[in-house]
Amino acid sequence: MTNAPDAFWMPFTPMRAFRQAPLLFERAEGMHYITPDGRRVLDGMAGLWCVNAGHGQPKITQAIREAAGRLDFVSSFKMSHPDAQAYAARLCDFAPEGIDHVFFVNSGSEAVDTALKIARAYHHARGAPSRTKLIGRAKGYHGMGWGGLSVSGIGRHKAAFGPLLPDVAHLPLPYERASMAFSRGRPAGGLAAAEALETLLSIHDPATVAAVIVEPVTGSGGVYPPPLGYLERLRAICDKHGILLIFDEVITGFGRLGAPFAAQAYGVRPDLMSCAKGMTNGAVPMGGVLVAGHVHEAFMAGPPEAIELLHGYTYSAHPLACAAGLATLDVFAEQDILGQVGQLLPLWEERAHQLKGAAHVADIRTAGLLCAIDLAPRAGADGARGGEANRLCLEAGVLIRNAGDTLVLSPPLVIAAQEIETIFAAVEAALARID
Repeated sequence: MTNAPDAFWMPFTPMRAFRQAPLLFERAEGMHYITPDGRRVLDGMAGLWCVNAGHGQPKITQAIREAAGRLDFVSSFKMSHPDAQAYAARLCDFAPEGIDHVFFVNSGSEAVDTALKIARAYHHARGAPSRTKLIGRAKGYHGMGWGGLSVSGIGRHKAAFGPLLPDVAHLPLPYERASMAFSRGRPAGGLAAAEALETLLSIHDPATVAAVIVEPVTGSGGVYPPPLGYLERLRAICDKHGILLIFDEVITGFGRLGAPFAAQAYGVRPDLMSCAKGMTNGAVPMGGVLVAGHVHEAFMAGPPEAIELLHGYTYSAHPLACAAGLATLDVFAEQDILGQVGQLLPLWEERAHQLKGAAHVADIRTAGLLCAIDLAPRAGADGARGGEANRLCLEAGVLIRNAGDTLVLSPPLVIAAQEIETIFAAVEAALARID
């Protein structure tokens, strides 16, 4: 019996269409993917929001090779290895002040589910087991685990999998096109948008709510920066009611906004932070939950021989992942990648917004080295223009993403000025060819 030649069931992929026109990449270097026939494609998405330092960083590659030859695996259940301890310390130094512990996982989805479990367990440890409700936000994307999918706010991702977790509510998206269109960074109007949390809490007894989880900048849902004052007000409301605030920094972490995390960029410290993607520059799967000191301390009240958190994964703090994470932090420091981002942000923002007035463009939003371009949908064919623009950019040698009629850009942070021009020129040319 012969297996099917297309045995790989790919994630988020229309398999029958893919079989007709497969897109394969064989190698990658710097800012480019390379196809089996040698065609170079400029990566406008940092892989999948993760290759922030560019492809094939020699220091990261070498660290992984050496780790594989030194220690292929060790469990993190009641044992560890030196790189796990070292990476945890350095990662917490990279994080906002007051974030002083990290729980390692293997992906963003696992990080979110772990953060939600920690939030519920935190209240249980403090004698408030009735605090179980979770609040997410419209258009939020928090991975595909059961908990993350429950608090996410993208309906089409949930339709085939319900019922999901009970006792989950959602804030509205803090965005109104009439007043916030073509925003550069954070638009005005944040305080009013944040008051929606108080409205929700008047419906759901705040004494039953464990946590509020938001992406500081909505990523996969369409790059919506937080309005001015919004995150600050969420922080204040959560503090008022004893609710934990979780930032999902899987996309915004590791330099995407010009700071290590959005929490530093916006000056708001959450109680828990999920991270992944850029942790290892995408080279080895890894995720983590960064934990504020007061949250960690709440688990330390029982007998010292007791396991404080009955949770974990076989590959938590895998030696190859920790080696890649340490090397990634070295690359960020040695190449001053955060400094490079700061220099490029004005050019990125200006070139993006030059597309205002281009064919079909209804809105443009930028935050750090992120950009979303909303296209007016074609009558009776929602998503068609976005898909055509994606295809035309690829034909021109530029890889972008589209979510329906929203084009999304998130290049490696080592992008050069000419490559910024190449990306937006390709988008502009594609829009001009679409009816």
